[in-house]
Amino acid sequence: MDQITFERIYDSVVKREPTYDGVYYTAVLTTRIVCRPSCRARTPKAGNVEFYTSLEEATRAGFRPCKRCRPEEGGVLRPDAVLAAQADAIMEAQLAEKLTLPVLAEQLKVSPFHLQRTYTRVTGQSPAVKLDQLRIAKACGLLATTDLPVAEIGRAVGFQGASHFAAWFARKNGVPPTDYRNQYKGGNSHEEHQEQRNR
Repeated sequence: MDQITFERIYDSVVKREPTYDGVYYTAVLTTRIVCRPSCRARTPKAGNVEFYTSLEEATRAGFRPCKRCRPEEGGVLRPDAVLAAQADAIMEAQLAEKLTLPVLAEQLKVSPFHLQRTYTRVTGQSPAVKLDQLRIAKACGLLATTDLPVAEIGRAVGFQGASHFAAWFARKNGVPPTDYRNQYKGGNSHEEHQEQRNR
């Protein structure tokens, strides 16, 4: 999660707003409790907070649900948060397709302008940025864990031409797909490679 997104969500925790309820869960490191962002309990310090996109992920990490806000009971999500979550689900399922903002908006039965504005307000980034992140994550995973041809991996994340995919991948990761795979196969884990790239 980037710093801007973290700050947006943490701001909703401070104000106890339900904007991100059901989209993110607030895990408090000092108490090992996970809450809704809108929980009325004492606001934790930013340095003691981690955000998870699912309650299951937070509980697997060792956090227990708050008895005050009861995040496990779900509840009705705000319409904006629901729309953002639906957009994420479509993008994750259709990475191999030509998924533009108008195409995504048509599937969600809203205007492109409304989707762009709403999604950005809820998540802190545009659908296009999120789609790029999903495609990079899948491409990196396939390069690191399979022997699929680079062109086939490119098609799996929405690029029909191998050269177009390779140029895009290099721009996003700093190395061409083949070099990325060779570095990973050479002993670097995916996480280590990402850490080195971010230094």
